[in-house]
Amino acid sequence: MLFQVQMDVRIPHDLPETKAEALKKAERARAQELQEQGIWRHLWRHAGRYANTSIFDVASSQDLHDLLSTLPLFPFMDISVTPLCRHPSSIRDDDR
Repeated sequence: MLFQVQMDVRIPHDLPETKAEALKKAERARAQELQEQGIWRHLWRHAGRYANTSIFDVASSQDLHDLLSTLPLFPFMDISVTPLCRHPSSIRDDDR
């Protein structure tokens, strides 16, 4: 199943800079790992914000929740999820 996920990151201002940088580094590594596995299919930054819109390919909404909760910055995210399905007017044979 494909899901559009919008993540708005709000790291507390009082979080020590070294801790924040370590979390960002770990987040990047996890995101790249999931992209290499084909699970995190697309990742776009929102210009001017600490936010992104992503497309995930997972078996279920529970799998998506479980995956998102493994992200190092998860405790600092506001997340919205939209399940997706193919549009009958799409000219593409697949969703990649």
